[in-house]
Amino acid sequence: MAEPSPPADPAPQDAPTVPATGLWSTLVHYASLVRLSHTIFGLPFTLASAILAHRAATTTGLGDGVGMTWLKLVWIVLAFTGARTAAMGFNRIVDRDIDAANPRTANRELPAGKISLRAAIVLTVLASAVFVGAAGALGTTALLLSPLCLVIVGGYSLFKRFSWSAHLILGLALALGPGGAWVAITGGLEGALLPSVMMVAVGTWVAGFDILYSLQDRDFDLGAGLNSIPARFGVRGSLVFSAALHLLTAAALGALHWLAGMGPAHLVGAGLVVAILIYEHWIVRPDDLSRIDKAFFDLNGWISIAYFAAVLLDIVVLPALS
Repeated sequence: MAEPSPPADPAPQDAPTVPATGLWSTLVHYASLVRLSHTIFGLPFTLASAILAHRAATTTGLGDGVGMTWLKLVWIVLAFTGARTAAMGFNRIVDRDIDAANPRTANRELPAGKISLRAAIVLTVLASAVFVGAAGALGTTALLLSPLCLVIVGGYSLFKRFSWSAHLILGLALALGPGGAWVAITGGLEGALLPSVMMVAVGTWVAGFDILYSLQDRDFDLGAGLNSIPARFGVRGSLVFSAALHLLTAAALGALHWLAGMGPAHLVGAGLVVAILIYEHWIVRPDDLSRIDKAFFDLNGWISIAYFAAVLLDIVVLPALS
């Protein structure tokens, strides 16, 4: 699914990082087009929700009572990757002229001519088909919800043209992952309170982070007539907005800990997530945005990894060792 792209270093960030020729070069460009490596942002939370769903299914008989299987895990990963690739592909297609005009993004694959528009469209359509196919393999409910999911993850790319709420739509798009994993494991929406709380945590985390990242494009957005929270509310207002969203993230993680009856490993993981968010807001000041760089971007990838590790330890590893 779509997410903010890291800012440019002295050498453009959107250029491939390794020299490549032939087939390998093409694969590198495709992977860069959809930021395949950034799957790290949403997939761990999706898998964490799947673990919670597995526990619910095997202890309460929710759904078929079987819970997670290796085949379901494969379909979940395929569904998430397909939806995210489709969303990123659509984003690059509809934003190609905007990207070309923005110095930070002008070297992306479409405006730079590294990938043709037709190729990007084919990739997006194929990724959408993979998502719908994987959803169908996970059950009727997942299949019926898949078109709505595609509308949401693709709609994010259009919102900046008429509403500053695009950041919130991006948060919603990535938040669909935990909800989808719950449906995939349980076969329906029963017991959906837990994944709903996790969706709030993921959605507010991503939206708050995207606001911070959008600060670097504030002047461009104003000049191009694009809508964003930085363009609408300024730097200080954006920092307050982002901080408020991340307070909701912390509250949602705390609520999930209590509702799910989680143990100390989850508490440590949730605490680490909150600590990272506090650190991010501490280093980004209204008069100094210089630390919003690639390292800052990558730091957020550790949030989802830390949380997944905490859930895995709490529900799977530590009980097996005791």
